[in-house]
Amino acid sequence: MALEGSLTDFGLADILQLIYFQRKTGVLTLSGKMDRIRLLFIEGKITGAESKRRIDDNRLGKILLKKGFIKDGDLQTVLEEQKKTGTKIGSILIRRGLVEQGLIHEILSGQITETVIQLFSWKHGSYEFTAQGIPVDKELDLSLDTQHLLMEGLRIVDEWSMIKGQISLDTLYRKTGDEPASPLSEDEAEVFSFVDGENDVSTVIDFTGKDNFLVSKTLLSLLEKKLIESVDPVQVREEAENITAAGRQNLLDYAAPASLLAAVLLSFLVMFLQPNNYIKEYRASVKISELRSSLETYKIEHGAYPETLEAISTVRDPWRKPFRYRVADGAFSLLSTGVDGAEGTADDIY
Repeated sequence: MALEGSLTDFGLADILQLIYFQRKTGVLTLSGKMDRIRLLFIEGKITGAESKRRIDDNRLGKILLKKGFIKDGDLQTVLEEQKKTGTKIGSILIRRGLVEQGLIHEILSGQITETVIQLFSWKHGSYEFTAQGIPVDKELDLSLDTQHLLMEGLRIVDEWSMIKGQISLDTLYRKTGDEPASPLSEDEAEVFSFVDGENDVSTVIDFTGKDNFLVSKTLLSLLEKKLIESVDPVQVREEAENITAAGRQNLLDYAAPASLLAAVLLSFLVMFLQPNNYIKEYRASVKISELRSSLETYKIEHGAYPETLEAISTVRDPWRKPFRYRVADGAFSLLSTGVDGAEGTADDIY
């Protein structure tokens, strides 16, 4: 008998316990309104997690790049090899000697843990477990204790109520400029270092490699200490546009008596006084969320996702490029290629 049904009738905790105690090997697919997640099991232990909304390989590259463990040129080379061979980025990095295996394990284990724990917040959705062989990645060889993750998830669900509604994954924070009255804890110092008015909460979670509950709780602590403050995205955009306008005018005022060569140079600089790319990245992520909701509505009405995105919208991303949309096996992927316009690079937005 197949293990499938509704999360309303059979919760995630019960499903994980069943797979763990029966030492099952296969894939557990969980489908919700905003995402479709596959958990990979070998003899009851979790060995991988795949999200349609957030591609772990790309997240791994971004985290390593942001933390300074690899250079952009190395990441681009690895991404090219990944495209050609289909090998996971983590394995390529280890084979090339660019990153130690232990660090890759730590980051990927954190991502899997975060993915599993966020599933405990799902109240609606469907699940299906398919028994099948799972290939073992010799370079990575990840294996997480399902029972431990289960207990950790239940603990966090129990504690989450105290911060629920105060912080969301798309909230932006910036530093207030005040000095801390007392030394920051290790977690506070790390989370604080990634608060810059550009990284939303989900990005901070990625960069720290910590679970969303711990990061959210730490952000609340920093808020209480008045070291950070939330940022209205509209305000950020207006400030950037005001700075841009002032910059243009100052340059044009200066260029009036300047030589033709200087004027050309200043005009070149003006081109770069556009609102920062993070404004466009935010707009892209908002539009992707809207498109995802429209795609789910389309599926409800028509029984399947549309073959092309044009069936629901012809909108382009903030860089005037089409969103990349694919549908296969009853699921879809949707992304913006970001400022460089190339899919599979570090600036892709999901």
